[in-house]
Amino acid sequence: MTDRVGRTAAEIAAAVREKQVTPREVVAAHLARIERLDGRIGAFRAVRVERALAEADEVGARTDLAELPLAGVPVAVKDNLPVRGESMRIGSAATPDVPAGQDHVAVARLRAAGAVVVGLTNVPELCAFGTTEGVHGTARNPWDLTRTAGGSSGGSAAAVAAGMVPIALGNDGMGSLRIPAANCGVVTIKPGLGVVPAGIGEGDWFGMSENGPLATTVEDARLMLSVLAGTDAVRQHTPGARTVAVSLRSPIVGVTVAKPYTDAAREAAGLLMKAGHQVRRADPPYPVSLSLTSLAHWTAGTSVDAQGLDARLLTRRTRVHAAVGRRFARGVRTGTSREELRRRLEPFFAEYDVLLTPALARRSPKAGPWHERGWLRNMAANTNYSPMTPPWNLTGWPAMAVPFGTLPSGAPCAVQLVGRPGSEGELLELARQLEAAHPWRRTAPVDRPARASAA
Repeated sequence: MTDRVGRTAAEIAAAVREKQVTPREVVAAHLARIERLDGRIGAFRAVRVERALAEADEVGARTDLAELPLAGVPVAVKDNLPVRGESMRIGSAATPDVPAGQDHVAVARLRAAGAVVVGLTNVPELCAFGTTEGVHGTARNPWDLTRTAGGSSGGSAAAVAAGMVPIALGNDGMGSLRIPAANCGVVTIKPGLGVVPAGIGEGDWFGMSENGPLATTVEDARLMLSVLAGTDAVRQHTPGARTVAVSLRSPIVGVTVAKPYTDAAREAAGLLMKAGHQVRRADPPYPVSLSLTSLAHWTAGTSVDAQGLDARLLTRRTRVHAAVGRRFARGVRTGTSREELRRRLEPFFAEYDVLLTPALARRSPKAGPWHERGWLRNMAANTNYSPMTPPWNLTGWPAMAVPFGTLPSGAPCAVQLVGRPGSEGELLELARQLEAAHPWRRTAPVDRPARASAA
């Protein structure tokens, strides 16, 4: 395997298992690409050059190499999960610069499967926003460097889209996997509650946050999810046609969805219909109160994560976000509003197996110092471009972002697939069918000057 960079995780692992290439060679090639490109992209907060090479040698010496599903595969980890020997800064100057004593269970499972952690990726402060920038760097969309990669798993999505790693670990509390994946043209799945160990921050944002994969192919997303879940159950699905509802409207009242995203959802619906699925236009019965419910949970999660940190070291937008959340925290802890939302939406998912929507309402905001801007300006920017994702964190149901089509700027467009609890395998299968019928370019052309989008 001469081209060690640009291969999928499945291809790399197969080549390592068959002794066509060593883990050190693979990791070294990806570290070289990171060194060459990341100054422009800003995906990484820390790169583990010496440790990653040493760990690659350890993988190569393992006696069970032939059985490792991610043998020698370089992986990036979002900087809100502990990685042994590395500090966890969560995008903030207020967090301690102290090495973690042990890996998060999701990181440990990746390592056990043969993956090598090459670095920790940039996030917005306390992972609270849909754009990634702050004291540790700004993550840009590799397809259009004038635009943010999204957030809060923005660095992880950018690293995968730029080919600096084939897969990355992120997590999703209100869309934090799906938003940057949709921006950067990569695949992700937010698993349902309990499928993958969470353990994110101080209480998983009241149980809404889930760890999940970012990848360039559905096969890699499925492979990584099976490792994270510790089971092949996510690979399984019952063959046959599905009933698919297509909804083009925003769940949040007053937010409109731009034409490229509605067009993508319509075209994806047509392909699923041609594949034999029953596809109909239907909108879930979103309550008018959804915007307030989303805001309450979003801010309350940050208020919990900010406890114990020196507020003077937090940025203004984070301080305000946490202060607003403290007013909501008591009501959020009861779980009443989330349970009411589930009851309201369950009849819809009794009628339909899968919901297909646009992944975003419009392209991501311009990259810039959003952490230095006011809270209201950040709220408006986040809500207006990413209203499609929060309902499925509130319900705890699985949801995917799948690249589909392109924006006028040439950057990727995307659709979202949502299912009832336990439907991860079904969503991945539908995503595979979309990928087969409408393949996407896996890696952004970052080796040549970026094309800037129109204002």
